[in-house]
Amino acid sequence: MDSFSEIVSFGLHSSLRVAHSSFVFSTRLLGILAKLAKGEPNHREIAISLREAFSQLGATYIKLGQFIASAPSLFPIEYVEEMQACLDSVRPVHFREIRSSVERELGGKLETLFHNFEETPLASASIAQVHAAVTKEGLDVVVKVQRPDVHLTLKTDMQILGILTKVLEIIAPEFKKSGLTAMFQEFQTSILQEIDFIQEAKNIEEFESYLLKAKETRARVPRVYHTLSTKKVLTMERFYGVPITDEKGLKQFTDNPRKVLSDALEIWFSSLSNQGFFHADVHAGNLMILKDGSIGFIDFGIVGRISPKIWRGLMLFTQGIGIGEPTLVAKGLVEMDSTDSGVNPTLLAKELDSVFNELESVYVHLTENEMFDESKVNRIMFDMKEIAEKNGLKIPREFALLMKQMLYFDRYVKSMAPEINLFRDSQNFVIGKT
Repeated sequence: MDSFSEIVSFGLHSSLRVAHSSFVFSTRLLGILAKLAKGEPNHREIAISLREAFSQLGATYIKLGQFIASAPSLFPIEYVEEMQACLDSVRPVHFREIRSSVERELGGKLETLFHNFEETPLASASIAQVHAAVTKEGLDVVVKVQRPDVHLTLKTDMQILGILTKVLEIIAPEFKKSGLTAMFQEFQTSILQEIDFIQEAKNIEEFESYLLKAKETRARVPRVYHTLSTKKVLTMERFYGVPITDEKGLKQFTDNPRKVLSDALEIWFSSLSNQGFFHADVHAGNLMILKDGSIGFIDFGIVGRISPKIWRGLMLFTQGIGIGEPTLVAKGLVEMDSTDSGVNPTLLAKELDSVFNELESVYVHLTENEMFDESKVNRIMFDMKEIAEKNGLKIPREFALLMKQMLYFDRYVKSMAPEINLFRDSQNFVIGKT
C-alpha cells in the first residue's frame, strides 16, 4: 500500500466487495460447487452460471471471462465458448469521477493541466475509460483513465479468487489435474500488468524502439506524454485515420490498400521474429492507416513475448496448414514444446488428422471471404491441446494468442489481397532478421 489512507480505503472497500461477492457466490457459485461435488457435472450449465456471475460481479470477473475465452489451449471448451459473451464494454463512469481521478493523479486542476478535456468518453471498458483532450501546448491527445477503485477491487477479487481456486481443487480433483492454480497465477499476472499504465507506456516505447532500430518508417505508435501520465492515467498522442479493414476509408489515404496490408504484415511478423515481441490484440480498431499514409499500431495493454523455439515451431505449424501437410503441423507443435519429450511427429500427425481437417475447413471458409467462427476455432484449439497432451506435449499459451492474431490478419488478407496465402507464406513477411 502507498499510504495509511490507502490501507484504510482498502479495508473498507475490501469489506464491501467481499460482502457483494459473497452474495453473488451464495446465489450462483454455491450451486456450481454443489454440481461439481456430485461428480460428472454438466460443464455447459456450470459455464453459463459462471458467465452470469462474472457479468454481475464486474471488472475483474469480466476480465477473467475474457482470459478464459482467449485461452482455448488452457480451459475446457464449454467455458471457452460461453465466456465469448464477456464483452469488455460497460456503463461509462460519470465525468466528475474521471475529473477527480485525473486531478488526483496529475496533481492539479483539469483546467490547468489541459486546454480542453472532452466530457463524453471515446470508449469505456471494464478497466479504463478514454477521453479526447488538448494539451496546453495545443496537441491533440487521448487520456486513458483507470476506473475509480478498480485497483482496490482487483486486489480484493484476487484474494477471493485465490481462495476459490483452492476450494475448487479440493472439491473437484479434475480441476487440480488441469493446473487451475497455475492458470490463476497467469491470469493474475496478466491483469495486473494491464492495469499498470506505466508498463503499457513501456510496451509502446519498446515497439517504437524496434521500429527505430529496424529503420522502419512505414508505421508509428502514439507518443506517450510522461508528464501527463501515471500508473492510473495514460496520455498519448491522438491518431487520426481509419481502421485497416475500412476499405472505403483506406482509399482516402492510399491508392494501394493491398500494399498497406502487406506492410502491416511485414512489420508485425518482423517484430515477432526479430524481437520475440508482438502486439497481441490486432483487431480492426487497434490497427489503422493514418492521414499521412503511415500505419498506426495502438493499444499495447496486451502484448506477447515468445522464444526463438516457439517462433520456429510457429513457422512449421503455419506452413503445414498453408500447404495441407499435417506432418509439418505436428513437427511445429513438437518444436514449440519446452519439455523435449521425444514425441514422434508422424504418429502425432495421424492423431491430429481429424483436427487438421477441421482447421483446413475454417481456412477454406476464410478463402471464400466468410467471417471465421471463433467458437469453432476455440474448439479446434482445445481438441489440438488434448491430443498434444495425450502425446506428452504442452502447448504454450502464446500459441493461442498468436493463432488468433494470424486469423485476424487472415480476415483482412482474404478481403483485400485474396491471392496471399498467409499461412503458407508467413515466412515471406519477415524482413531484416537481426
